[in-house]
Amino acid sequence: MLAIAAAIVFGFALLLDLFNTDLGAHDLFNWNTLVLIGLLLLSLYLAGVGRGPAGSGGGGGGRWYRGRRPGRG
Repeated sequence: MLAIAAAIVFGFALLLDLFNTDLGAHDLFNWNTLVLIGLLLLSLYLAGVGRGPAGSGGGGGGRWYRGRRPGRG
């Protein structure tokens, strides 16, 4: 979820940069601040905060078999 939020922040920062606007708040919505927020969210995601990728621990996907493994005869 944090990676998706980072992607949204990066996309918003890209649109602000392409349209060359700051939405009237020079210090709040500048390009550098949004990039830093996106990098923070991305680093939290890579550090394992929040819901990580499926298959890493817990009950995610991947190859977790309960009981007899299929295809072993």
